[in-house]
Amino acid sequence: MILENYTAVHEFLLLGFPQIKGYNAIVLFLMILIIYILTLMINSMIIVLVSTRQQLHSPMYFFLQQLSCSEIVVLTIIIPNMLRVIWLEGATISIIGCITQTYIYCVTGCTECHLLAVMSYDRYLAICHPLHYTTIMNIKLQQFLVIYCWAFGFLLTQITLNFLCQLEFCGSNVIDHFFCDAVPFIELTCSYAHALQLTFFILAIPIIVIPFILIFISYICVFITILGISSTTGRKKTFSTCSSHLSVVTVFYGTLITIYLVPASGRSLTVNKFISLLYIVLTPLFNPFIYSLRSKEIRAIIVNLLKNKDYNNNST
Repeated sequence: MILENYTAVHEFLLLGFPQIKGYNAIVLFLMILIIYILTLMINSMIIVLVSTRQQLHSPMYFFLQQLSCSEIVVLTIIIPNMLRVIWLEGATISIIGCITQTYIYCVTGCTECHLLAVMSYDRYLAICHPLHYTTIMNIKLQQFLVIYCWAFGFLLTQITLNFLCQLEFCGSNVIDHFFCDAVPFIELTCSYAHALQLTFFILAIPIIVIPFILIFISYICVFITILGISSTTGRKKTFSTCSSHLSVVTVFYGTLITIYLVPASGRSLTVNKFISLLYIVLTPLFNPFIYSLRSKEIRAIIVNLLKNKDYNNNST
């Protein structure tokens, strides 16, 4: 029900980090800007390398490439405006811009959850069924799984988009965050917010919970298989093939569950914002670094590229 005595809201004020001002705000701005540029470069490098290097034409790197694409999308929709909010110590955003941010953020989050589940299934097949791995995880299945992850993300969150577009805002227009996160955004509406909150809670099951359960089951099977290997060297070598993905899953789901599934009543808004900052800004940088440092193939390609560059410079 819309409240008639309130003025309709047409834009929102994002407060960002009101506790951080002056010199500290400039430092935070520069840090996030550097991390943003570095993350774009590293994820773009992974996309190019996987596309152009034959030795990286494997299912795991194909899925990693899609994960990098997803992270570039979410960074681009949030970070530039976040930098504007920090620089101006608070800035406005239109309702359409806010809804767009929320929707794409939900799409990429859903896509990444399912991509990580697909990657865990890939590791399960590679370790638990190595003789049938190449037959099962063929190019058609890879393409199907990737299309499924992206399509599922767009279609499932379309329900959320439909609700968001019907919301009326007629009270406060202040969002105490650095981007249009779903929870503080919905709290400002004066029309059926409870229905939308219930929708978000229900959608969290197929978006977050089910992929997490699939990852958990996959790794139980993987660990059982690894423990069944007689030699210590064999166990270490086999575990190293999934350690990168396991590290990424731990960081991704650790921050995601802390933000959206653990009750926030005992945490301040500042703590919640810094956890969100960790999830949005540092996780996309952390993921490619893990894969790059742990992958012999990627390390070898980078070393060869650097050697060739040095050779060409010396020859000229």
